[in-house]
Amino acid sequence: MGIADELTRLDELRSRGVLTEDEFQRAKARLLDGPPPPPDIPAVAAINRLRRSRSDRWLGGVCGGVAAITGVESWIWRLILATLALFGGAGVLLYILLWIFVPNE
Repeated sequence: MGIADELTRLDELRSRGVLTEDEFQRAKARLLDGPPPPPDIPAVAAINRLRRSRSDRWLGGVCGGVAAITGVESWIWRLILATLALFGGAGVLLYILLWIFVPNE
């Protein structure tokens, strides 16, 4: 449905009394201005910058890449993942998934 069709529909709603004049003007302004820009979420931007490190790596560079994004030393991430590996293997699974899905620098 195009903008002209939407404006016609809004005008019909106004003429039937479903929309007041003020509501019609606000809806028309929203329609003509287009959708609002997406919010700038820092966490999403950080996830999009995540890359596996080429210089700080033992296996795949996952911990080095996460360290570069978070500002935490890579040895701390290695310790966290090793600890998670001891509790049900979650650290190993997480590391493998990040190794597969996170691109290289």
